Amino acid sequence: MWAAPAGMTLLVMNVLAGFTDISLWQLVPVAAVALFASIVGGVSGYGTGALMPLVLVPLVGAEPVVPIIAVSAMFTNSSRVFAFVRYVDWRRTAIVLAAAVPTCVLGAWGYTRLSSAGAALVIGGMLILSVPLRRLLRYHGVTVGDGGLALGAFGYGVVVGGTAGSGVILLSLLMAAGVEGAGVIATDAAISIVIGIVKISVFGFVGVITAQVIAFALLIGLVALPGAFLARTFVERMPVHVHTAVLDVVVLLGGTFLVWGALR
Repeated sequence: MWAAPAGMTLLVMNVLAGFTDISLWQLVPVAAVALFASIVGGVSGYGTGALMPLVLVPLVGAEPVVPIIAVSAMFTNSSRVFAFVRYVDWRRTAIVLAAAVPTCVLGAWGYTRLSSAGAALVIGGMLILSVPLRRLLRYHGVTVGDGGLALGAFGYGVVVGGTAGSGVILLSLLMAAGVEGAGVIATDAAISIVIGIVKISVFGFVGVITAQVIAFALLIGLVALPGAFLARTFVERMPVHVHTAVLDVVVLLGGTFLVWGALR
C-alpha cells in the first residue's frame, strides 16, 4: 500500500494549520472573490490586487495581505501568460524588469517594517489613488518612449514592492508605451511573474511567508486558475466599461474602509 512521504504529510498539515480559526463559510467569499477577480483581471489586466484585500483584511489583518497576494499571483499570472503568450511584448518586458526589480526589493522590504495599521493605510491609500490615477493618465493620453517607460518602471518598482492594487500603474505605463489590446494583459502578466518572485524572495528572507500566507495563497491561486481562460471567453461579450466602473466603486469603497479602520 502506498503511503504519503513524511515531508508531504507535514507540508499538508502546515498548510491546513494556516486556516486555524477560519470557518468554511469565511473561506467561501474568499474563493468567490478570487475567481471573480481573476476573470476581471483576464479581461482588464487588473483586479486581483485591488479586490482581494477587501475580503482578506477582515479575516487575517492587513500585514499578511501583500505576501498572500504576491504568492497567489504566481498562479493567476502564469495562467494568464499561458492563455495569451503570443501577445507578450518581450522587449518592453525586459525594459520594465531591468528598472523595476531593484526598487521592488526596496519596496517589499519597507512593507515588512510596517505595523498592521501602517500596512492597512498603505494598501487602502493605494487602492483609493489607483482609480483617479488610471482615469487621469487615460484622459491626458500620456505616451512614453523606452526611456520614459524605464523611468516610470523605476518608480513602479517601489510601489508594487510594498502594496496591493498597484497593477494599474504598470498597465498605464504599458499603454502609454504603445502596447495595445491583449498585449497589455499578456505583457503585464509576464512582468508580474518576475516581480512576484522578487517579492516572495524578500518576504521569505525576512520571515513573513507563514503557513497562513501559503494556505490562503494556495486557495486563491488554485480557485483563480481558470479565470484567465474564462476571461478569454467573456472578453468579447462583457463591456469593459461596465466592469471597470463597478470595480472602481468597489475599490474606492474598500480602500476607504481600510483607511478608516486603520485610523480608528
